[in-house]
Amino acid sequence: MSLENEILLRPRFKLEINQNNENALKTFEDTKGNQKDFVVSRVDNHVFIRIPKNKQHFWSPQLHLEIEETGDHKSELKGLFGPKPSVWTMFMFFHFAVIGLFVIVGVWAYTNWSLKTDYGMQLVIMAGLIAVWVFLYFAGRMGKEKGKEEMKQLCGFLENTLDLREIKEREDCV
Repeated sequence: MSLENEILLRPRFKLEINQNNENALKTFEDTKGNQKDFVVSRVDNHVFIRIPKNKQHFWSPQLHLEIEETGDHKSELKGLFGPKPSVWTMFMFFHFAVIGLFVIVGVWAYTNWSLKTDYGMQLVIMAGLIAVWVFLYFAGRMGKEKGKEEMKQLCGFLENTLDLREIKEREDCV
């Protein structure tokens, strides 16, 4: 999957690796002390790779990996790029607030229309909410674009850590 995807704000990828999951997870554990370019943390079968705080900006991505064993010396690696959880939560809150206000104002407009009173102001507010939603969408796209280089760095770190040459050949990660 390419980062050029036009719709997804949080790109995902999945591939099969020729290691069991414990070896792959241990490899990430071992990188914690060996390098300073990324912050690596592990919880069960999940690995989170982040940009260090001193290099982060508001839209800095993180890479969440889930490594599940599928057979003898084979595992499935699922990756998800996304912003920091606090940024994503705030971003989704704004989206839901705009949607909620749109529904409320829509009901208000419908009520005024049913009562045969003026509902022009409600239509203007609804158009403004649509404009805000479009702004939020393009802000998310801009953030994804701003974090694209860091996404490539995270992908390169994944490739080097697990020695995954097939990622570049298949363009799964970037």
